[in-house]
Amino acid sequence: MPGIRILRSETILEDVPVLYRPGAVFVLQGAKQGFLNGEIYRYDADHYLSVSVPVHFRMASQASPGQPLLAIYFDFDLHLAAEIVTTLEGQVGYEEKTRARSLVSSRMVSSIADVLQRLLHALHHPQELAILGPGLLRELHYRVLTGPQGGALMAALRRNDTTNRIVQSLAMIRENYNEGLSVPALATMAGMSVPSYHVGFKALTGSTPIQYIKAVRLHEARLMITRRKGSIAAIAAEVGYASVAQFSRDFKRHFRRSASEEAKWMQEHLGESLQD
Repeated sequence: MPGIRILRSETILEDVPVLYRPGAVFVLQGAKQGFLNGEIYRYDADHYLSVSVPVHFRMASQASPGQPLLAIYFDFDLHLAAEIVTTLEGQVGYEEKTRARSLVSSRMVSSIADVLQRLLHALHHPQELAILGPGLLRELHYRVLTGPQGGALMAALRRNDTTNRIVQSLAMIRENYNEGLSVPALATMAGMSVPSYHVGFKALTGSTPIQYIKAVRLHEARLMITRRKGSIAAIAAEVGYASVAQFSRDFKRHFRRSASEEAKWMQEHLGESLQD
């Protein structure tokens, strides 16, 4: 089902760099923790993690062969999410002044647990999934956006404010990460001064624009290397590095393994999922 992925893992992970897409992660068994800007974000059987914009952070997870980690990854349909936010803002009495956040850890509530259970049931019945699936996904979007701390997510999905300019800038970076992007050019495209852009960017993502661009390049390179898309030198150039030596230094600093070591680790721990 588009937008839904189910993870099973027996591996204990510590301090692993990750780059999550907008969406939510529901851990049914085991536990995960995210680390960003000195904050810890729990997602386990009692908490779920919501992600409003593509953001890189460090992650740890607890699992074992006897009690593997089981989780549902749910990708936001950003058009549907924006439609729901717009509808909610049009309701009488609606007022939301919550600061936008890229990561939010919230306590699980019965309304979300209920729709997840119905979704898992539908995944076992093709006819039910075909008829009810789109409605279940729409409901899950709504429950997350109106759940605990949902206002921080909605603030990042609004169309007409400073945060939205940063969000649009993130999309620009994602589409052109391998080009010679500069902070002044990104600020100009966002219609902001460089200092304001820098402050707004870091407040939302937890990193500076340069750090963010570098992380996107390195995560893309990691996937390409693991999928054997070319030599390390060719991949370094493809993601925007002019120097292979600089690429190798940045890669090892970020992932704490060389490119070849990281590719081997990814194959051992993620295997076939890397083809997606």
